[in-house]
Amino acid sequence: MHGDESVTVSRQDLPLVLAHLRDQEGCEQLSDIVGVDHPERAARFEVVYLLRSYSKRHRIQVSVDAPEDEPVPTACGLYRSANWHEREVYDLFGIPFSGHPDLRRILCHHQFEGHALRKDYPIEQGQECTRPENLFSDEDIAHAARRANEMSSSPGAVVDELHPSDLLTINLGPSHPATHGALRAECLLDGETILDARTEIGYIHRCFEKEAEDHTWAQVMPYTDRLNYCSAMLNNSIYAMAVEKMFGVEATPRAQAIRVIVSELSRIIDHLVCVCTNLVDLGALTNYWYLYNVRESIYQSLEKLCGSRLTTNYARIGGMSHDLYDGFEDEIRVKLQELEQGVTDVTKLVARNRIFLDRTVGVGAISTADALNWGYTGPCLRATGLAWDLRKEAPYSGYDQYEFDIPTGTNGDTQDRIMVRMAEMVQSRRIIEQVLQKIPGGPVDLDDPRMVLPPKAQVYGSIEGVMNQFKLIFEGIQVPAGRGYGFGEGANGELGFYCISDGTGHPYRMKVRPPCFPIFSSFTSLVQGRMLPDAIATLGSLNIIAGELDR
Repeated sequence: MHGDESVTVSRQDLPLVLAHLRDQEGCEQLSDIVGVDHPERAARFEVVYLLRSYSKRHRIQVSVDAPEDEPVPTACGLYRSANWHEREVYDLFGIPFSGHPDLRRILCHHQFEGHALRKDYPIEQGQECTRPENLFSDEDIAHAARRANEMSSSPGAVVDELHPSDLLTINLGPSHPATHGALRAECLLDGETILDARTEIGYIHRCFEKEAEDHTWAQVMPYTDRLNYCSAMLNNSIYAMAVEKMFGVEATPRAQAIRVIVSELSRIIDHLVCVCTNLVDLGALTNYWYLYNVRESIYQSLEKLCGSRLTTNYARIGGMSHDLYDGFEDEIRVKLQELEQGVTDVTKLVARNRIFLDRTVGVGAISTADALNWGYTGPCLRATGLAWDLRKEAPYSGYDQYEFDIPTGTNGDTQDRIMVRMAEMVQSRRIIEQVLQKIPGGPVDLDDPRMVLPPKAQVYGSIEGVMNQFKLIFEGIQVPAGRGYGFGEGANGELGFYCISDGTGHPYRMKVRPPCFPIFSSFTSLVQGRMLPDAIATLGSLNIIAGELDR
């Protein structure tokens, strides 16, 4: 495994090993669970647990073999993030987890038949699934009423008993302006108080990982644009780094500098979308106009750079599609000044605004320990007070050359999440200005025929150039056999690509670690007992991007 400690254990020992790693080795977070199908093996499936220690700053991967139809012990009792991760593995591979409290599909529709990431599932086999699913049964509603009555009862108090018919279910989404994407949260209400909530995702699930197995490594790049489409260049760069890690190479200094520039611009755009729409949800429309024009201005430069606004497809394995255009640096400097003024103005408008504080302070709050247990990374984790940023903790693309701070919050609430993102835009500006001051010259692509297309003069001037071009295009980049986990600081947190290569031009297995996925899994716990408007504010501050969530 490239760069990580790895251990293989038996299914019977798995709970003890995970408990030891959490309690004795400081692995506070289960970052992801990866399923792998090996049809030729006696134990057909492999389940890989990606663990991270924030206190000891190390990562470890625990693998367990899983014969078909034989359950793997659940990790839900140790890590809350395991709930959704195990459901995903069950959904896409059919691997059961014994002891799981709610083992059912999560990305595919409940009518879907089969398991899409098994090697024997045909990629062209579509299914028509049309029947909606009620997230609350009559029994669930009755149980919620009984629980509410128990919690409200006290000696000597006269309280009207709550009846199931007094409760109301209301859907936020899947098509609702407050969700900012195709996702669904069904809330069980007593008046405007949320007694319970259930979520449903997968509305735009494209099975990115199945598509990756059916395409060459280079052809996967445009698919990464469609993950977090608000910051596509971050996806491009981190995916390219993950594959380069499999080769044991790094991009050229100039390519790394360009990746930092466009990645930080993408981070700014993403934060602008999150902050502006979140404030609009709260009724603070004025702030939208102060900041959204800056986003449009940056998009114009990115469109000029690569021909597209959202789905940029700019990075390449081994470099970049092309170099910066003349005048790019000067344009960006002007736009960064506009950003600074906009952030300053909006901060003045909201930081001490009584209505803003009433709507955000203490709303959707979560502690650092709980956030780690749920799998939080990125701004939502830093809002709890933990100064953890992969650009500093595991520097890549030359981030260790630049000076910047890590903004943090205090309470992990909606206010902190908004203000952390506001401060992070200022830090992204600092980083970009430093890169622009000392951006190196030289090529943007590695001189490596294993992954980079030859120059046109070589293609037209030699048979070797023609054959190199032909093989890279038609057979694909031949990534060395092995596996690796490449990751970086996405706009919403740790974006990772777990790659397995069998030495051919197609990935054998590619697992995306989307930062939104574990964060949204905690949404129901954040809003229980709160008012419905608080759920809207909380959801906006989490910045759930459906393309990244569903893949």
